[in-house]
Amino acid sequence: MSSRNLFSLLVCFTLIALTTTIAADKLKVGDKAPDFTLPYATKDTLVEALRLSDVIGKNNIILAFYPADWSGGCTKEMCTLRDNFSALSELGAVVYGISGDYIYTHREWARHHNLQFALLSDHSHDVARTYASYNPDTGFNLRTVYVVDRKGNIAYIDLAYKAGTPDSFEKLKAALTTLK
Repeated sequence: MSSRNLFSLLVCFTLIALTTTIAADKLKVGDKAPDFTLPYATKDTLVEALRLSDVIGKNNIILAFYPADWSGGCTKEMCTLRDNFSALSELGAVVYGISGDYIYTHREWARHHNLQFALLSDHSHDVARTYASYNPDTGFNLRTVYVVDRKGNIAYIDLAYKAGTPDSFEKLKAALTTLK
């Protein structure tokens, strides 16, 4: 690789890192949630696109970013959301899991674990970068949770969601209680 190509590549990676940092600095509670369109799967279907702005207003929206289907921590996280799906619904919330996995993997994983909610495929990680939920060192999403209220504003952010303890989930439920 020529030094010119290497320099161009370095500049490109630097700009991506800066964009991620800028996005992380800008997103805070009260901000308008950045819109996106992603394909998704449920345990029964594959769908070409879900646009966030099309589902705003009906419910509060939980955007649960996670690294990968079929991994231990992610299984624990998504199964916790599954097991508490009724309670979250009673709090006026709908769940969308988001990872870089393809929709076909999402469908099989959702079937295996009987997940009642959509798993969005952000294979390019563009949405994860926008929501400061991407780790460029590993190439996977970080485990983060956002709540978007019925007005389309970010109402809650947990950039260090922990699947292994009930603490993070209890904080999420408490935040939803204030939005009911």
